[in-house]
Amino acid sequence: MEFGIRQVAVGGLERSELLQRMDQAGVQLNDYAKMLLAHRVFDEVAPAQKLTVVVRSLQQLGLDAGTTLPKMFEHAVSVGLKLYPAYVAPYLRLDFLDQAASSDSVLSGGRKPADSLTVASAALGDQEFPRGFYLRVVDDGPWLRGYRCDDTHGFAPTDTFVFQRS
Repeated sequence: MEFGIRQVAVGGLERSELLQRMDQAGVQLNDYAKMLLAHRVFDEVAPAQKLTVVVRSLQQLGLDAGTTLPKMFEHAVSVGLKLYPAYVAPYLRLDFLDQAASSDSVLSGGRKPADSLTVASAALGDQEFPRGFYLRVVDDGPWLRGYRCDDTHGFAPTDTFVFQRS
């Protein structure tokens, strides 16, 4: 999956407006995404702005299989990429409605789903709280899904993440 680099408009909406827009677009949420969207970070309206999105696989970042989130994030920052605030993920979901459907329809299996895009962001809580969001399309339905993993989980070279360009 290659989205490369693109501009995305984020911010400017209250949580209720953001949820309404996702509902109108047919975006489905899992329970982890609902937990994340209930977090206080969504209580404040972030200012509207345009951000440059960079989509990269671990392989494109020059990283090996088994790379953990902390190591990947550290490397990404060292090559000029930035993590997103968690509140950006729903806006990315709305902008990436042209994302191709996943090559598998399994919604959970303890691994990163094929053709998904994980939003690179800092955790909002401890290991019991969902770690962050990822985007995927299943049977033509766009999903914003939350996920959990710890700092020792290793990712595959083809796993793809969404970063902000510095």
